[in-house]
Amino acid sequence: MKDNILLGKNPTELQDIAKSLGMPAFTGKQLAEWLYKKRAASFDEMSNISLKNRQLLSEHYSIGRSLPSIETVSNDGTKKYLFETEYGAVESVYIPEEDRATLCVSSQVGCKMNCLFCMTGKQGFSGNLTATEILNQILSIPDSEKLTNIVYMGMGEPMDNTLEVLRSLNAMTEKWGLAWSPHRITLSTIGLIPGMKQFLEHSECHLAISLHNPFGEERLQLMPIEKAYPIAKVVEELKKHDFAHQRRLSFEYIVFEGKNDSQRHASELVRLLKGLPCRINLIRFHAIPEIDLKSPDSEKMIKFRDYLSENGIICTIRRSRGEDILAACGMLSSKKSNI
Repeated sequence: MKDNILLGKNPTELQDIAKSLGMPAFTGKQLAEWLYKKRAASFDEMSNISLKNRQLLSEHYSIGRSLPSIETVSNDGTKKYLFETEYGAVESVYIPEEDRATLCVSSQVGCKMNCLFCMTGKQGFSGNLTATEILNQILSIPDSEKLTNIVYMGMGEPMDNTLEVLRSLNAMTEKWGLAWSPHRITLSTIGLIPGMKQFLEHSECHLAISLHNPFGEERLQLMPIEKAYPIAKVVEELKKHDFAHQRRLSFEYIVFEGKNDSQRHASELVRLLKGLPCRINLIRFHAIPEIDLKSPDSEKMIKFRDYLSENGIICTIRRSRGEDILAACGMLSSKKSNI
């Protein structure tokens, strides 16, 4: 996090800033209230801080808010936003539904993980987002006040940027911040165990694991991370934690025709996840350039879902949104040609 930017900082850090500028310590609490409760985008809005102190703050610090540079709207109402950052552009996806409004946020510019089926991985990695840049995606879209849910499922691997992601979650969920329930937020990871362990220890938000194949050798062909953190080891670690109460654990499973959609795969999923309170979200594969993969037909998806459900695993087929604007799962890329 940059020292001269306020968004993302906690009350203690803001209090230290106020005192360093010769202001009363309570100014730090006022700053936190303006940044998070009142969502101020400029110092001019901070009416209970003296004009002199606002000018002093503006000379040394910036809020950290910036509007998206491009907005694209899908036929289904999904909206994709492009935000400019120090390391390049990132995308966020706003998904409105009848009873909720979800924002899919990014945590990195690009991604190091290079999963075969993901456009973000194809562009390589440019840099980690700060907590400021993550929170800015949430606060600076036009529909920010309508949001009911946040998913860390955009560009990047959140657990490859653990510290800044946890800082953003802290600002989202603490009483001094946006005061969201952690159960309105889901973080997705491909299974970087060290970061995942930190997340489970320091956050109560929901967790989603990108699984995509229960057999290690086959998963490795899709996801190079399998070599460092095998899915069997990820599941072993998860079984050490309590998911029987409020925190929800889910597994994301993109279904590929002839690759991971057989009875053999379904049976192995049941075996692998036995004893772990969880659900599986089946996701249709969205075609990306130069990758010879395709999604099975609906009948096969339903058969796969029904087998899992009949064997004790809650399973749903996720509805695709925003595919026409390259906003669906696995399609995000900061190349402006994709907007």
